[in-house]
Amino acid sequence: MVIHDDHALRSLFEELVRRQFYRADLYDSDIVAYVGGVLASFTHTDRLYQIRNAQGRRLEDVAEMLIESNPLLDATSFHREREVRKHIGDFTLFFAGFYPEAIASLPRVHPLSVDTFVDYVAAGKESYAVVAAFNLFEFRDEAPLFRRLSERFDECAHGLRLVKRELDHAQVRPDSPLDPSRH
Repeated sequence: MVIHDDHALRSLFEELVRRQFYRADLYDSDIVAYVGGVLASFTHTDRLYQIRNAQGRRLEDVAEMLIESNPLLDATSFHREREVRKHIGDFTLFFAGFYPEAIASLPRVHPLSVDTFVDYVAAGKESYAVVAAFNLFEFRDEAPLFRRLSERFDECAHGLRLVKRELDHAQVRPDSPLDPSRH
């Protein structure tokens, strides 16, 4: 399911991202709109884990996604490399911002996972940089956004931690529109 630009959930996430990113001195309306869209999209688990390998198996580990993105290994084309790298950037930014504790706990929770050896932040920055390198033809206009996402990845992750904190705070306040007891 795709959440369109005019969907109320997307507007909510963009407003939360704008408010908290500005609070973190990240004044980039394109990044705000993009990250708000990522959050809205990832409300559906199938979008969070949308990358599949050639056999159709859903990839849940960044390490597997990195292999899938490599045109010298599993990627079928440079377009596939760009698609998977864009998803890796989005996926790692989401986890680094919303669930850094999940990344930190990987060695304890999944000691045999290759992801215990993956630096999510470095993989995200690199993946957005790869997407930015696709700066010709139909990708020319988007390339600068992905360059900025790569360069400001840490700030975006920090801004997302602020968004999560605001959402957590809003859920416990009895007067919050996000309070489940009001519905």
